Amino acid sequence: MTGFTASGAMSIGIAGAGLLGRLLAWQLGRAGHAVSVFDPALSEQPSFDGRQAAGFTAAGMLSPLAELDNSSAEVASLGWRSIALWRGIVARLQSPPDFRTQGSLLLAHRSDLGAAQRVLARLATALPGTPQAQALTAAQLADLEPALQGASHAWLLPREGQIDPVAAMLALQMEAQGTQWHWSRSVTSVAPGALTFSDGTQRSFDLVFDVRGTGSRPEVPVRGVRGETVWLHAPGHGLTRPVRLLHPRHRVYVVPRPGDIVLVGASEIESEDRSPVSLRSAVELMAAAHSVMPALAEARIVQLDVNLRPALPDNEPHVEAEPGRIRINGLFRHGWLIAPALVEDALRDCRLVLPPIRKAAHER
Repeated sequence: MTGFTASGAMSIGIAGAGLLGRLLAWQLGRAGHAVSVFDPALSEQPSFDGRQAAGFTAAGMLSPLAELDNSSAEVASLGWRSIALWRGIVARLQSPPDFRTQGSLLLAHRSDLGAAQRVLARLATALPGTPQAQALTAAQLADLEPALQGASHAWLLPREGQIDPVAAMLALQMEAQGTQWHWSRSVTSVAPGALTFSDGTQRSFDLVFDVRGTGSRPEVPVRGVRGETVWLHAPGHGLTRPVRLLHPRHRVYVVPRPGDIVLVGASEIESEDRSPVSLRSAVELMAAAHSVMPALAEARIVQLDVNLRPALPDNEPHVEAEPGRIRINGLFRHGWLIAPALVEDALRDCRLVLPPIRKAAHER
């Protein structure tokens, strides 16, 4: 719709070096375009201070089925597409992050069975034709994940997966061919074909992308939704799949990471507070995780992290394309789940012909 083609290399400016910015730079750089990325962060590395790109804080759960509990069928469809795209992206990275599609687990204690049944009913009807949750007996759960004990009810959510966000963010940045990265450089306005910076200067490009998340305000009506995580070091913990535990106050998840790390978090808190994790949140999250994974009793707390995820008023992602400018925002808590599909849609909208990132049939 923009009239741009890939007949020659284009100059492309990207405002924001979060997950979307790095995916775009990696894909556009592979196609031979001259890409410049601008971000207020001091460097490409995570800082874990509540001010970094939200992609670093995320758990990296790829859970389109589970997200049907509180999101739209459109988000789930983007998620299923993105899992296939992630497989191709990871296969092409020289330093591939941990990536698995062994399914995830939903657990509930006896007192929360009613809540679990309501969730499962929504999952079964929200998007016809998708995999269905599979009830597990105690013996089946023990065979799949011996580290999980204490839950009265369990279900396997087939084909869901996970990716290591920190490793993926760093690999995408390092392997974005020919991209110029400009750190400590804040973009205050994104106009068609031009970026304006906090010092009042401006640069022109053939095409610009606005993927600043909450930094897009006031040009975009985006709000921040707080997410909190606890990083635990638990040698030999044995967990291999992401776990969602129904909890009276939070959507608690427990996710294994390389290096004997287990990440525990809650999906969303309607607050723009960037202050450190509170005592109440930390205790509730860790107690909930310990209730289904006793091995965490001796785990050591590595760090507590908090960040804001960008959400639009309808909590849905949006791609806005016009000549010279494309905006992608509103990923909410679904960033890692839907980002590859959104990037694919955005690049299709601007008619850029790029190398495919899905794996070829002989590579599958």
